[in-house]
Amino acid sequence: MNFSEEILKWYQVNKRSLPWRGSTDPYKIWLSEVILQQTRVVQGIPYYLKFVETYPKVGDLARASEAEVLKLWQGLGYYSRARNLHAAAKMVSDQYGGVFPETYSGLLGLKGVGDYTASAIASICFNVPEPVVDGNVYRVLARYFGVDLAINSTEGVKYFKKLAREVMDVGQIRDYNQGIMEFGAIQCVPKSPDCETCPLSESCVALQMKRVGDLPLKLKKTKVRSRYFNYIVFVSEDGRTVLEQRKGKGIWENLWQFPLIESTEKLSQSGFERRFGESNQSVNPVSIDLFNPGAIVHKLSHQHLYTSFWVVRTKELPADGISFEEADTYPVPVLIADFLRSFKKSYF
Repeated sequence: MNFSEEILKWYQVNKRSLPWRGSTDPYKIWLSEVILQQTRVVQGIPYYLKFVETYPKVGDLARASEAEVLKLWQGLGYYSRARNLHAAAKMVSDQYGGVFPETYSGLLGLKGVGDYTASAIASICFNVPEPVVDGNVYRVLARYFGVDLAINSTEGVKYFKKLAREVMDVGQIRDYNQGIMEFGAIQCVPKSPDCETCPLSESCVALQMKRVGDLPLKLKKTKVRSRYFNYIVFVSEDGRTVLEQRKGKGIWENLWQFPLIESTEKLSQSGFERRFGESNQSVNPVSIDLFNPGAIVHKLSHQHLYTSFWVVRTKELPADGISFEEADTYPVPVLIADFLRSFKKSYF
C-alpha cells in the first residue's frame, strides 16, 4: 500500500468544506493556521470570518492597533498568538511591501511563524515540497508506523519531521499536506478512532499491535500551578470603575483587567479587607462585597486561576475611571468579559 496515495484518495472524498479551503492566498492560510494552532476548527471559524471581514488584507491588519486586534481575538486564549499575528502583519507590510515571502525559510522569519506554519503556507500557497507536522500528523505517523518516540522530545521532533519528508507526495504536496492533517482530524482521532473504516487499517502497525490507544507517546506535562486572583471591582457613586493594563511577559500581556491582588490561598472577607487596606490607603470604601462566594476556576494550560471578584463601592476612585459600558470596548481576558456580563445584569 502506498501511504501518500491512500491519504490523497481519502482526502478527495472526505475533506471538509472550510472557509479557507481551496484558497492559495497566503494571508488567509496564515490567518487560519495561527487561529487553529491551539483552537478547534468549530471554535476558530467564527474568529477567522471576523478577522477576514474586519481586515480583508494583511495591510489592513498591520494598520490596526494592538488593542483592536486583541479585542477581536478576545475569547480565543493564548493571546501571544494575536500579538505575534499583528507583529508579523507589520513585517509583511513594512519589510515585504505587503507580499508574503514565498519560501519556507523566508516565512520562518516572520514573528510567531514556526516550522509547522511555515511548512503549511509554503506548501499550500506556493507548492513548496515541505512536509507539515502538527498534532494530527504526529498521531497518524506514530500509529501507522508504530513509532515509540515521544512527539514532544527533541529526538522525536527531528525523527517525525524526517519521516514526514520521506512519505510525503512531492508532486501533490498542497493536497497531500492538507489531506494528512484532515485525516488525523476526522479519521485517526485521538480517542476511539473508527479503525474498521480506515483505508490504512491493513498495514497500520498500532492496530496490528493493539497499541492505537497508546500512540503517540508524549513526555509528561509540566505540573499545573494554582494561583489565587482577587480582582478589585471599584464602583463609584456615579457608576464608574477602574481598569489597568497587564504588563510583563506573563499571561494576558497587554490585556486589561480590574486592579489585582494575588494571594497564596483563597482570601476570607477579613483577609481581603486587610490586603486591600495595605495597597489602597487613600481609599475609604463604603462597602466591600464578594460577588462570587465560590471561587471561579479558570483553567489554563499550566495554571489554574482561583478567582474572586470583590465589589468595592466608593465615593471617589483611586485612579481615572471609566463607565462599565466603556469597559466593554477594552480587550480583556474572557474571565473578565464573563464577569462584566454577569455583573451588569445583577447591579444595573
